[in-house]
This record gives sequence, structure tokens and C-alpha cells, in this order.
Amino acid sequence: MALTGRCRLRGRGIPMETEFGRIMSSRSDSGSGEDSLDRLLPPPGAPRRKSTTSLNTTEPPLLRTSTRTIYTAGRPPWYDEHGAQSKDAFVIGLCGGSASGKTTVANKIIEALDVPWVVLLSMDSFYKVLSPEEQTLAASNDYNFDHPGAFDFELLEATLRKLKQGRSVKIPVYDFNTHGRQKDWKNVYGASVIIFEGIMSFADKELLQLLDMKIFVDTDSDIRLVRRLRRDITERGRDIEGVIKQYNKFVKPAFEQYIEPTMRLADIVVPRGGGNMVAIDLIVQHVHSQLEERELSVRALLASAQQTQPLPQTLSVLESTPQVRGLHTIIRNQETTRDEFIFYSKRLMRLLIEHSLTFLPSQACVVQTPQGQEYQGRSYNGRGITGVSILRAGETMEPALRAVCKDVRIGKILIQTNLDSGEPELHYLRLPKDISEDHVILMDSTVSTGAAAMMAVRVLLDHEVQEEKIMLVSLLMAELGVHSVAYAFPKVKIITTAVDKSLDDNLHVIPGIGDFGDRYFGTDGLDTWSDEEDGDQPSH
Repeated sequence: MALTGRCRLRGRGIPMETEFGRIMSSRSDSGSGEDSLDRLLPPPGAPRRKSTTSLNTTEPPLLRTSTRTIYTAGRPPWYDEHGAQSKDAFVIGLCGGSASGKTTVANKIIEALDVPWVVLLSMDSFYKVLSPEEQTLAASNDYNFDHPGAFDFELLEATLRKLKQGRSVKIPVYDFNTHGRQKDWKNVYGASVIIFEGIMSFADKELLQLLDMKIFVDTDSDIRLVRRLRRDITERGRDIEGVIKQYNKFVKPAFEQYIEPTMRLADIVVPRGGGNMVAIDLIVQHVHSQLEERELSVRALLASAQQTQPLPQTLSVLESTPQVRGLHTIIRNQETTRDEFIFYSKRLMRLLIEHSLTFLPSQACVVQTPQGQEYQGRSYNGRGITGVSILRAGETMEPALRAVCKDVRIGKILIQTNLDSGEPELHYLRLPKDISEDHVILMDSTVSTGAAAMMAVRVLLDHEVQEEKIMLVSLLMAELGVHSVAYAFPKVKIITTAVDKSLDDNLHVIPGIGDFGDRYFGTDGLDTWSDEEDGDQPSH
């Protein structure tokens, strides 16, 4: 297929492995995540909006506040019912000469795709750290930044491979004024589609194997020179003589020797860059076709599963003492007022969290009492403890955790059900830095099929938290949810105050507790967010 004068398509098979989503390249998942979700709630009477994968371009799939960016078109499951990674991100490689318009083409593709969770990964972030001698050469425009040896291909390949596998990565931030990396690196996670652009995108065989679609941006050399002059002078503080010297000495020869020959590797050649909307439309159509073929139905598989096995040994249910039974009686009663529901739910949460802490590793220790005597005691044997709440109802358990666990760090994950597909979708996450070394207490109010809990556990695993260091803590769980989580993640400890037998046709726990989020926040009957794990119907 060919479009003369507009784009040239190579006759090559393009791998068809991807999933649906968008994340901006500036996204960071670091921080304490201790802000409240209350101000994100839509006002009463606001129109109900479905979470869909619509291609409508009139409204971006974002909900912004002063501290958060939430994707109202979420990321659907990227794993199977066993909890294992089932599909890699779809990687588009963009190559072309310096100032050929690669970034513009990438942004046009992102805009036209109009799907959530897309990462724009620039090769410019992976320039090597220069030695003092190389710094001196760079300052006088005598260092060749357009040679393959200028890039850290080992770090680049490892980063792109991890990102393609759905794992969290740290990306260096390169400063073109100082020719060095900044101290703080950028955390990126959740890529469903990755657009990787750079002058040497096709120069490494290992990188080429990671690309599902290869695009070469072909722009006239005079236009590229004018663009480079404008960019380097206005954005990077260079003088015109230095830019021209560097172009003639390094940029032009490198293009002819290393970059232009790789055009033959491209699946699509795009003349004139970002202004060639015919080529961009063809690219977007192909990516959409791959996304549609890769959709999964994890929740449907879980809901249809027939669990006949006994409850797993990784499950711990709080002893049903008269006190615990009494608290359940109050909060399950539909006649209980909101004030009483909140008060007695908090009491039950405190007991549950205290019970959960008994499963943390401990070691023997000896302390001196005020009487000068030794006491044989126990102390926590770990680096740190992080609580992660599944918003919104899981956030109600945070005060109980803070009350009994001093200096605990808090993270948040927002997972909502897509009203069209019935699948859980990841909309937002904010996790503390270096969470991989901590024991993590994952909190949600109720678990029905286990689909949302499985997604949250998968997110933690993608951030390199060890499975045996994760505890799923919930006030109420259905047997199906317990089996689903335990089957997918056999090393995760599951802790709850009660396990109910069944689900109704709407996948609500039976006899259940009702919609915990609505009853707790007083939104029952309002057209707002809904939070009974993955069984309820959210508005975003």
C-alpha cells in the first residue's frame, strides 16, 4: 500500500501485541499520597459519566485537581485471571534526523489515539554521563552527541524492556545546558502504548527487537537545520556559530552514516513530519486495531469460576468474638444511621488492623526497664511499613493504620469499574518512593470477585514489592474473592473480619454490608462515585 507524496508504507509484518491506555511522559508515581479524596467527588446532581474507551476527542480523559491527575478513561487489566502478565505494551519506534519532527509526530499520534496510559520515551534522556574531559569538549561544541557511542544503550534497553513488560521504571532527566543528568530521576509506570523516539532508535539490534512498529520521519535537511538553529539558540542557550559548527562537524555526517541507512528498517516512512496527517491517521488506525484485539475479560472469568476448594491457608479471619459479632450486627443493619455506621466501622477497622500487624515479621530483642531489669521482647524485623488504600472506601481504613503504626507511609490506588465492559480499570496511583523494600498493607473495605484487589496487587508487584510482603486487609470478603486472590497470588496474606458465602447477580457480597463507600461518606442515593470493590458502579 502506498500514498505517493504523503507516506510510504513498508511491506513488513507488524507484531500485534498491545493493550489499551494513556499515561503522559511527565507522570510521576512518587510521593506520600496523603491528600484526601473528598474534594474529587463530583457535586450532587452532577451528570453520571461512564468510564469508556470512547475515541471522542472533544474531552480529554482527565480529571485534574491541584495535586492529582486522574484518568477518567482507565487502564484495563494487563494480566490474566492467574495474576500473570499476559500482554506487553505496544511499542512504537520513531526514528529520524535531528530536528526532523519526531516529537511532533509522537504528540500527534498521542492526540489522535485519544486513549489513556501512553508513555512518550525520548532517547535524549539516555545520553551517557560525560567525563570532565568530555564536558570540556561539549562546552566548545567539539563533542559528538550524534554518534551511537554517546548513548547509554544498556540502560535504555533495560528501561524499555521493563516498561514494555508493564513494570515501573526510573528514567534519567538530561539537562542540555549542563550536558549532564539531573539528580532526581522520573518514575514512569502503566504504559499500555509506548512511543519511543530518538535519532538512534533503530541503531541497536536489541532495541529493534522490542519495537512492534517502526516509523521513520523523513524531513528535508534544510528544514532540519533551520529547526535545529531555532531550538538550540532559543531553548538550549547556544550561539549560532557553535550550532553551525556542530551541525557540519557531527550532525550531518552522523545522519548520512548512521541514521539515514536505517530508513530501510522502517515499517512506515512519514515525509514532512507532524503535518502529514494521512500517515498519522494510518498509524493510529493500526494501533487501535491492535488494542481492540488485545482486550481481556478478567472479571468475567473470575465471576464464572466455581470455587469448590476449602478456604486457603493464607486467609486469616478475625476471631468472631461477641464484640466482633456485635459490631457486624450494627454495620450490616440497613437501619443503622450514618453516624453509627462510621463509629462502629472505625472500631472494627481498628481491631482488624491490630490483628493484621501480628503477621509482620518480628525478632527477639532485650530492653532495660526503668527498674534496671532486662525484658525479653520482640521488635519489628523489616525496613518499613507502607499502607496502600484502594480508593475511595479503602481510604477510610487509613486512620486506624496511622493510629497503631507510627510514621507509616501511605499510598493510594484508584480502581473503578468500566460500565460498558464490567472490567476494573486503573485510573490513578500514588505510591511512596522505594516501596519495593517495605511490607505493604493493602486496604479495601470489601472484596467481592477479587478483580480490583488483583489489579492492586499486580500494581505493587510491578513496582517490585515482593509478593510475600503484601497483606490484603478488608472488612468483608466473599469466598470467590478470597479464592481469586489466593489462586493468583499464593504468597499474599489475606486478612478480614468475615467471609460471606456468595454474590448476587450484580456481584455484590451476600448477605453483605451494602455499598460501604456510600454509607460511610453519605452519598447513598446520589449519582456519585461507588466503591464496593469491583462490584459497584462508579461514575468516573
